[in-house]
Amino acid sequence: MQKRFVFSAIFAALSLAIAMKSSAQDISRLPDGKPDFSGIWSSPTTVNPKGPRGQGIFNADKMGQVKPGAESLLYEMRTGDARHDEPRAVCMPSGFPSGMLYALPVQIVQTSKYIVIVHELQRATRIIPLDGRPHRQGLEPSYYGDSIGHWEGDTLVIDSTNFKRWILDDYHYTDPTKSRWHSDALHTIEYLKREGNTISYRITIDDPKIFTAPWSQDFKMTLHPDWDEPGLLEYACEDNNRCANGHCTESEAQK
Repeated sequence: MQKRFVFSAIFAALSLAIAMKSSAQDISRLPDGKPDFSGIWSSPTTVNPKGPRGQGIFNADKMGQVKPGAESLLYEMRTGDARHDEPRAVCMPSGFPSGMLYALPVQIVQTSKYIVIVHELQRATRIIPLDGRPHRQGLEPSYYGDSIGHWEGDTLVIDSTNFKRWILDDYHYTDPTKSRWHSDALHTIEYLKREGNTISYRITIDDPKIFTAPWSQDFKMTLHPDWDEPGLLEYACEDNNRCANGHCTESEAQK
């Protein structure tokens, strides 16, 4: 009886090892053996959503605890000026992570030295080095931050800092009174792991001016080989084409 149990345990362990090895080998890889993320992918969609949410919005139950007095940093009341309430309406950058979560596809182009993420939204492009370099110093803060990448096994890890204060996500589409922002202390870490024709995408938000501790949310991205032929669609935005003196309300910008 004991021999049978030992044999069964060994067989189960071997079967699991073979399955894991087979799964790891099933994904496309570059000549250097790293997983190949190249292709056009759907935008991240929430995994097991709970609580108030929508496309491009962080789940309320996933977000960390807000520091006392930091509510005014996380939420800003609408002003009626689209440049503040919905900057994309007047062709201002979506920024990160808002642009990554928006409901338009992204194309990934990968080499051994760089991974390039091109968003159909505004054709915003992130060129991320994979050679182990540190973050650059002395840069002006930007909408998409300064990103560097490295590998942890088959998981691509992207570390981004040096953001300017900007809108965090599309929460303002669910609340007519306010929008949700991050501070200039934002630090994000993205974890991308390819699993067949999907990417397991996790983003960690570390914003010490607003939250008591970092927090994470899991998403999924799906590969669409049928989108390769048409490619990303052109995204054209004509700044101030409907608003007098370059200033318009959100309702005017969206007409």
